Parts: sequence; structure tokens; C-alpha cells
Amino acid sequence: MLRTLSLLGRETARIVLHAACVVCERELPWRARIASCCAACWSALPAIASPKCASCALPIPEGDRCIECMRDPIPVGWTEAWGHYRGALERVLHAFKYERHDFFAAPLAELVETTLRARGDVAFDAIVPVPMHRTKLRRRGYNQAELLARALARRLDVRCDAALLAKRGETPAQSKLARAARSANVRHAFAASPRVAELSILLVDDVSTTGATIRACAGELLRAGAARVCAAVVAKTD
Repeated sequence: MLRTLSLLGRETARIVLHAACVVCERELPWRARIASCCAACWSALPAIASPKCASCALPIPEGDRCIECMRDPIPVGWTEAWGHYRGALERVLHAFKYERHDFFAAPLAELVETTLRARGDVAFDAIVPVPMHRTKLRRRGYNQAELLARALARRLDVRCDAALLAKRGETPAQSKLARAARSANVRHAFAASPRVAELSILLVDDVSTTGATIRACAGELLRAGAARVCAAVVAKTD
């Protein structure tokens, strides 16, 4: 009888508390998981193993700059990215950004931390997330870049100050624009606080595609007097 009741209890809990891995969609085990991703899918996230462009973090066969950044580098000391924006990592970041899986902030920040520690450069005065305009923030409920930045700040023991950079107005989503239109879309879209003067800033976002957002944000921070700006993202598109 007790065994039967125990089995019924476990089955009821499975039905009521059922959760699926955001990547493979199989039932999510309670132990072998990272947030809402099973351990197997998490271990399969595509990390960047090749050299990366120091300016935009694009994976490249060799050297320290991609062809585009040789011509027009992003105004940062460097940009780092942990993984390729594809496969399991693309799915995890989509859930983090659009499906309210905000609990991915801590494990994703841990991935970014490993990349920064390997680089050996974590001496920053402040960590600043790529901002979201308040209209969009009200609509979505959270800024995934800020959640990531705050989690990373705790790991690096550096203050996170989202007030150092603001979005002037709501612009079309970068992901919905053609590559050539992205720079124009975010040009003059951000405003930096004068409090950034003389500070070493780490700019944080979830994904970098063309680098246009990082370029626009870094440019504003430097114009406001920041001593240097570097950038870190979870994933870079190839």
C-alpha cells in the first residue's frame, strides 16, 4: 500500500510539475539540469574554440582582426564571446530573451566569466548592460542583458551600474533588420551618463551579430569620457 501511494505521489508530481528541456524538449530531470536545459544539451553548447577577432569576437582562422574590423574596428579595447550563436545555444538564448527563462542569467554569466578569466582582464570599475528603452522594458518585463550583467558582476566582484547608459528611444529590433540597416538603426540611439568619466567599463549583452549595438554603445561611453570600454557577450553569430 505504501509503495503504491509513493508511486502515485511521484506520478502526480511528475504530471503537475512536468518540465521539458528548452533544447531537446524531452522531460527535464530534476538533478541533471542547468536551469531549464538538461545537462546533456548544456554540455553540447557550441563554445568558440578558434581564435577570435579582438574587435568584434568573430571566430577567425588566424590573426587578431577580421577583414571588416581591419577596415573599421569597433571602438573597444576588445570584445569577447563565449560561444557560437547556433544550435543549442541559440535556443537557450531565445528562451532567456523572449520566453521569461530569466533563471538562465546565472549559468550564462558563468560561461562569460570563464572566457574573461582566460583572457586575464577583469579589472573594471563598472559593468554596464546594453540598455532597453523603458517602453520595451514594460512590454517584456525585464532586460536580459541587465540580468546577465548583474549576475556577471557578482561573479567578478565588480559593481553593475545600469544607469550609466540609457536608450534614447524605442528602435526596431536589430534581429529584424538587414545587416546593412543595423548601424543606422542604433546610431545616436544611446546616451551615456557623465559619471562614466575616467571609468574602465565592461559592456555586456547576450548576443552580438554585426557588432553595431556594441559600436554605438561604446562610442557614447567614450564620448562621455570613459577611460576604456571592453565588451562581453554570451554568443557571436558566425
